[in-house]
Amino acid sequence: MYEPTSADHQPRACLLHIATLLFFSIASLPALAGEVSLGVAANFTDTTHELAKQFEAETGHTVSASFGSTGKLYAQIRNGAPFDVFMAADARRPALIEKAQAGVPNTRFTYARGKLVLWSPTPGAFGDAESYLSQQAFSRLAMANPKTAPYGLAAQQVLEQLGHWQALQAKLVRGDSIAQAFQFVVSRNAQAGFVALSQVTSWDDKEGTLWNVPQDYYQPIDQQAILLNRGISNEAALAWMDFLKSNTAIAIIRGNGYDPAYDTAD
Repeated sequence: MYEPTSADHQPRACLLHIATLLFFSIASLPALAGEVSLGVAANFTDTTHELAKQFEAETGHTVSASFGSTGKLYAQIRNGAPFDVFMAADARRPALIEKAQAGVPNTRFTYARGKLVLWSPTPGAFGDAESYLSQQAFSRLAMANPKTAPYGLAAQQVLEQLGHWQALQAKLVRGDSIAQAFQFVVSRNAQAGFVALSQVTSWDDKEGTLWNVPQDYYQPIDQQAILLNRGISNEAALAWMDFLKSNTAIAIIRGNGYDPAYDTAD
């Protein structure tokens, strides 16, 4: 009778070893990477790019983002824009999304608190900012459209607080978004403008004149995010929402000129 030798067992043992290695290799692989599609307020453009880079490195997921004024993004979402997450520059539109059942209940939260500044790229453009505004020592003053951009509404509130809103109407140039308002100032089409501190922080040229507008001059700019219905089963979208609350994201948000809403992460 034939008796198997140790040599006969070697191929079988080798195959078993390979199968074991494959099993543990597959088991150790991360979940299949996905993609999250974001609709993001224009003021958060540079910060989103930085956050996305870190998120992609940590998770393997990819980020696709569209930027615009909060009002226009809201209108696009209500008309079926294919976003997984809405990152607004206010709290009102995400609340409306939730109320309209276009967003997932109990996923809405404040991811950043914005800061409004009066800024000119020209060093020494003004000394006392309030006197600069009252004396109208400029031909054009830029701001975002208050109807579509929360930072524009904040700028209107500041000028109303100072009693200059009506007097300055002829000199105001309004951008569709805070990004366009910032471009008006950078391109010198306006001598100064109300913009987001984060935009000045991200600008390459650090010279210029800056007034940090007292935050009691305008209503808090609480920027909220909400998971949209399209993203409810998207692992990348869920991971992004969690990432925004992480210590890593908080550090990036603070470094870009915002007050983060979360002081600690889970």
